[in-house]
Amino acid sequence: MNCQQPQCNGEIVDGYCELCGMAAPRESRPRRAAEKQTAGSGTTSSRRSTAARSSTRTSRLGAGLVEVPAIPYRDPSTAVMDEPSVREGSRFCARCDEPVGRAQRGSPGRSEGFCRVCGAPFSFTPKLSAGDVVAGQYEVVGPLAHGGMGWIYLAKDRNVADRWVVLKGLLNTADQEAIAAALAERRFLAEVEHPSIVKIFNFVQHESSGYIVMEYVGGASLKQILRARREANGDKPDPLPVARAIAYVLEILPALGYLHRSGLLFCDFKLDNVIQAQHSLKLIDLGGVYHIGDRSSPVYGTVGYQAPEIADAGPSIASELFTVGRTLAMLCTDFKGYQGRFEFTLPSQDDIPLFGRFDSLYRLLAKATASQPDDRFQSVEEMADQLFGVLREVVAREEGTPVPAPSTLFTGDFRARPERADWRLLPVLQVASDDLAAGYLATLASSDARELVGLLRAAPEHTLEVDLRMARALIDAGDYAAAEELVAAIEAADPWEWRAAWYRGVSELARDRPLAAGASFGVVYRAVPGELAPKLALAVAAECADDPVGAAGWYEVVSRTDPAYTTAAFGLGRCRLAAGDRAGALVAYARVPESSSAYVDAQTARIRCLIREGETDRRELAELRAAATTLEALSLGAEQRVRLTAELLAAALGLLEEGEVADPGARLVGCPLADQDLRFGLERSYRDLARHTSSGSERVRLVDLANQIRPTTWT
Repeated sequence: MNCQQPQCNGEIVDGYCELCGMAAPRESRPRRAAEKQTAGSGTTSSRRSTAARSSTRTSRLGAGLVEVPAIPYRDPSTAVMDEPSVREGSRFCARCDEPVGRAQRGSPGRSEGFCRVCGAPFSFTPKLSAGDVVAGQYEVVGPLAHGGMGWIYLAKDRNVADRWVVLKGLLNTADQEAIAAALAERRFLAEVEHPSIVKIFNFVQHESSGYIVMEYVGGASLKQILRARREANGDKPDPLPVARAIAYVLEILPALGYLHRSGLLFCDFKLDNVIQAQHSLKLIDLGGVYHIGDRSSPVYGTVGYQAPEIADAGPSIASELFTVGRTLAMLCTDFKGYQGRFEFTLPSQDDIPLFGRFDSLYRLLAKATASQPDDRFQSVEEMADQLFGVLREVVAREEGTPVPAPSTLFTGDFRARPERADWRLLPVLQVASDDLAAGYLATLASSDARELVGLLRAAPEHTLEVDLRMARALIDAGDYAAAEELVAAIEAADPWEWRAAWYRGVSELARDRPLAAGASFGVVYRAVPGELAPKLALAVAAECADDPVGAAGWYEVVSRTDPAYTTAAFGLGRCRLAAGDRAGALVAYARVPESSSAYVDAQTARIRCLIREGETDRRELAELRAAATTLEALSLGAEQRVRLTAELLAAALGLLEEGEVADPGARLVGCPLADQDLRFGLERSYRDLARHTSSGSERVRLVDLANQIRPTTWT
């Protein structure tokens, strides 16, 4: 069958899509709130999540936007360690995490012994040697690495054409029954089947240890990739380009989503446990996989990645996404102190230049690693959508190429009004398709706000989506008190319902309170940092608050990333003109694509911008010629064309009178650049405009202008 994910043309193979990696749809899928109730140690959450949206993202490495260098497949025989050892700084007790095997009084630390805190035995000496045969089937070649649960070995599977496999220690004990029980408990991992998750082949016992048998993945872990970059940079930190780092995380998130839908948590997501092999990524260590809701099994994790509530509440989807946020921060920044001072927090934007440059990235990481689980992303799909939005902004800024894409949360008509900022042109919230009243809401097309309020009160189902639509209808009707009361009720029922903050911001703008509106839109931005809509709203609020500099920053991000938001291009043009930046305004108007219904308005604004004389720069003939060329190419109504022609000829006459025209023989919109010719042309334009106007006073004014501008002639 074909994949049901939007914008994906892959096929479902063995239960998952071979292209995007998402699982086939189930007959019934629990709402996110239900997922939250089963997470952690059986605890429930007070958070009522909004209806889940279907992700529109695919999982090709690079997300179709970033060129990610391939990592060559590594010959397994070259991956074996020549002299297997574990540096003393990495030796910890597997039971209590106490440092063990450390040097004392000048003597090197022991590689084997007992923990002085809990008494558990430790050993950092490989138990298997080259040539050993495990379970009569797997011939050991040598150690590959040492992990939290012991040594990892390369072996050949004698029973399956000598294929390369990896043996990972699962349990080290003399109790054979304990080994058997542990192996039986983990056999469910063999059913995990996803293209981005290492395949588990078998579980075996050998002497006093149990082992997981996994596929060999040739390549390099993300940690090794960063280490290689550091070595090539003279042993100085060299984080990944931010777009590439985001691409890695977007590629691996569907694998975590697959585990979550299967009732499992990976738990120990970090740089070490993701390998790139050629053009694909894989999770490689399932030793810490944990059943959602399990209250008794040990939880594995790594200091600096693990969420703060793990010890008390246990792991959850929110804690899993905490590790993803930490990993992304490690990939794209020199994250000093991540296991100490910043174990559960992020450095400030002042300390990390990248965070200051890409505020959306910082906001996304801040949400992913929030101290309270309910304040984080609640699903892989939610995080992936927002992360893709951040990637679009990064690519648009770094490569100068717009990256338009539909939003799963906002929709609307982005028609522009070049004269001023207008809250009515802000994007509109989409209705959750699984809401009981979604069908009824889709039938409401009343243009009268008060009539719409009546229809909403008569809705057959009283749902959250009805309340949200009602809030907007009340704002449109001017009943701001009722809208505020409804928004407050929505927030009281669910403090994490950011859509209520959106409508509070819209209401504040409608009441001409832009500072309060900006505060509400800030709440929305922090909740959905990858969306462009809250950034556009922040820009409108800033412009209405007479802050053109602040507004221009937000308008710039939106218009640069997605030209479909033409309101942002016009807003940016207005703000740059207010700052005397004509060149910047011209760049803004040029972002409106020719396919847009606002294109003619944008080109008209561009013509007026070229004609305009700024406070710090003067008009030049070349600019007037560019304006004339643009005007001649536009399809305009007669009155609009004549009006622009008059403005252009008036500007040319001003240049001539100032002695700025160096080529008096040239022509502009068919008129020679000479005083008498320009005056006759301008006179004709004013008289044409007088014929088009329906206002008597305006007609008189235009005729007077025509008489004043005409050259003196002798009859």
